[in-house]
Amino acid sequence: MEYRKLPHGDQQISVIGLGASSIGAAGDRAIEEIVSAAIDAGVNYFDLAAGDAAPFAPYGRVFRGCRDKVYVQVHFGANYETGEYGWTTDFDTVKRSIDWQLSQLQTHYIDFGFIHCIDSPADLTKYVDGGILDYLKQMKATGTVRHIGLSSHTPSVVNHILDWGIVDMLMFSINPGYDYSQGEFAFGSAGERMALYRRCEAEGVGISVMKPFSAGQLLDAKVSPFGKALTRYQCMQYALDKPGVLTVLPGVRNIDDLRDILGFCEASAEERDYSEISTFAPREVEGVCVYCNHCQPCPKHIDVGLVNKYYDLARVGDTLAADHYAKLAVKASDCVACGHCNRRCPFHVDQVARMSQIAAYFGS
Repeated sequence: MEYRKLPHGDQQISVIGLGASSIGAAGDRAIEEIVSAAIDAGVNYFDLAAGDAAPFAPYGRVFRGCRDKVYVQVHFGANYETGEYGWTTDFDTVKRSIDWQLSQLQTHYIDFGFIHCIDSPADLTKYVDGGILDYLKQMKATGTVRHIGLSSHTPSVVNHILDWGIVDMLMFSINPGYDYSQGEFAFGSAGERMALYRRCEAEGVGISVMKPFSAGQLLDAKVSPFGKALTRYQCMQYALDKPGVLTVLPGVRNIDDLRDILGFCEASAEERDYSEISTFAPREVEGVCVYCNHCQPCPKHIDVGLVNKYYDLARVGDTLAADHYAKLAVKASDCVACGHCNRRCPFHVDQVARMSQIAAYFGS
């Protein structure tokens, strides 16, 4: 298992986490088996925006013996009073739900307390005016909540809340469908969405990825908006390559689903390669580096994707990007303009020209 550090903290978060949207139907014993197996495999990040109330008690029984080894996202606005998931901005309902979730999870603290599923300015107004945000802030002040997070599908709303400077983790839907304006939650243009990912990395806000498979649509050519199927590993690598992303949170229905997801850790570069998305990417991303590194291998051993990422981040104000670039053993200035990367790039980026621009920008 690979781990990535939370910028606003010292937590090392597994790149594969676990969503809870579809696990409830497995039954208590199977849920405990799945969660225990995930932890044994190195998974330490769990989202609790569950599809129903069923997972909470089994999760709590597993977490009881290893609470200090796992991180949980709990959502202030997810309600389970009926036994099924519900969304609410009613303060009293939120408070009862949080108390119930803490009890079921057998914990006295929440690693990441989330402003839950705010997709419009009207929703945000209700959330703030109803006192839920103040309640969340108070719980953070007392230590019950360790970090404040935000879940949303809307870049403009996310940017507004990021301006407040209170968010350490964003839960956002990242997949080729949504990024390329295909699917139910494809809010914002490709450029707007990429700008959001870069802003998060520049400001030290981690991203946990929901809906990496677009609710399974991208895995089935019959229902894929592109008429082509991708694999789980392609979708996971696609999300993990985006700036700011710390972990991907696929949902699982059973232990076989978990084993399949965990196979990503042993998957080859070829199995993870998602460059075929260039065949259905919109014209607006033509000539834009998406850091897929399909251009490798570079004969001079330049990590072309990483060099591009540091350049893009530095230009949007990431003060650490230049330092990260300076520590690279091989830089853009080492490019010999052989053209191998240009011929390999599925997005038709002129990487030779980019290496010249990047070397000039960083002065090396």
